[in-house]
Order: sequence, then structure tokens, then C-alpha cells
Amino acid sequence: MGVSRSATLVLAFLMIIEDLRLQEAVAAVRQHRDICPNAGFLMQLRCLDMSLERERRRKRQAQALGYSAKQGETPSLTELREILWTNRKSVGSINEVWPKLYVGDESVARDKARLSSLGVTHVLNAAAGQHRINTGQAFYTDIQVVYHGVEAPDHPEFNLRPFFNSAAQFIDSALKENGKVLVHCAMGVSRSGTLVLAYLMIHQGLTLMEAILSVRLCRDIGPNSGFLEQLRQLELSLRTERTQIAGDSSKTEKIRFYSPAV
Repeated sequence: MGVSRSATLVLAFLMIIEDLRLQEAVAAVRQHRDICPNAGFLMQLRCLDMSLERERRRKRQAQALGYSAKQGETPSLTELREILWTNRKSVGSINEVWPKLYVGDESVARDKARLSSLGVTHVLNAAAGQHRINTGQAFYTDIQVVYHGVEAPDHPEFNLRPFFNSAAQFIDSALKENGKVLVHCAMGVSRSGTLVLAYLMIHQGLTLMEAILSVRLCRDIGPNSGFLEQLRQLELSLRTERTQIAGDSSKTEKIRFYSPAV
């Protein structure tokens, strides 16, 4: 009929290649033809629209902060500090830094009424422990929130990296279940910021700098120097791993392609 599927692909082309917003793409097409993507396709186009807009904002922020990405290079610790501490703004108790992913402080983590009003279904406490923020699963039983705790001091010498994968998996699983996740520490700046950056790198495929710029669109974070170095090492490890996987896939494809017929 040339109304739903074909129209959806044309709109996606205009958004990705011609850099039009969804509303602009629809208006451009409707000058020549009435279209009507089904509800599911429209939702997918809205998600694409938000993703592309997030990328535009990230690029604008990188330019505003004077950062020029070097292909295949991990920024130095000094460069990361400069980006993180340039044009900082005061932070509130909670901010949505990625769709359905929030970073906040202790006060909002203890405010169960507010968490319920926001629809938070999962809480990741990056400052768990008896002498820190001692909430735990029992604290959230009455609002049916799933809890995950990481006992970490905000100290440059503490090794937070062993917790990166488990924390990232907790966030990823919650978001795939259409949940909303709060990641918090005491101030919502260092420990929680570090774990959110690790999630974006591990499960969303962002580089460390891309992750920082994405989060800074909504909230200023400031992982301490030790955590920043651990994130740098994570990026190097992920890059090596992904390069190896790509190489293995290429070799497998060549073997399959060139295998002689029996």
C-alpha cells in the first residue's frame, strides 16, 4: 500500500542521512503522500529520534567543551579531568541521564514516596554497607523495588572495577524488563557516576568520552582519579575484546566463503 512499512523506512532514511527530526521528516513526506506507519513502527521511529537527538546534543557539548575526538585513542587522565570539571553546574538530588536510567544522591534513595512517583523499579546503591548507606533490599520491600548493593568507598585507591560487570548487568536486565533504575551513592557524583559510565560502555557500546558527554547532558558527575583510570582500563579492555571478536568473525566468514564444495 506504500503507507506503513515503506513510509517507515523512508522516514528513517530522512532522519539518519538527512539529519531531520521525526516531525520534520513526516512533514516533508506528507507534502507528497499521506502515510501512516503502524503504532509499533511509530514507537521505533520515536526511539530513533531520541537517540539521534542525544547524539546531536553530545556532539554539541563536545564542541562547547573544546574536545576533539581522536579516532581509536583513549583520552588521558588529564583530558578526562578537564572535560569533567569544565563548566560544571550544581546537581540536584536526581536526574535521568539515559532513558529510564537515573543518577541520584542518598536523599532521593531514601525517599520512597518520590521513587514511587517516578516509577523507579530498581535501585543500585554504589555506597552500600553498614557504615555508609545501609539500606538493602528490606528497606524497599513495601514499594517492591529490586535492590543491588556495591560496598565501595569513594577513594582513588579502591578497586571498583571488579563490580563493573555485575552492576552493568543489573542495570541492563532492569531496562530490558522496561524498568526504571536509580543508581546512587552519597552525592550522586563519583561512585554512581562511575558505574553508570561502565554500563554505557559495556552494554551500549559507547566510548568512555561518549559516555561522559552523554551523562553530562543531564547531570555533572565526577569520578575520582582512581575510578577514572579504571574506566580508562575498561575502555582499553573492551576495545581489544571487540577487535578480537570482529577479527574472529571475519576469519570465520572467510573460511565459510572459501570452503570448497565436497
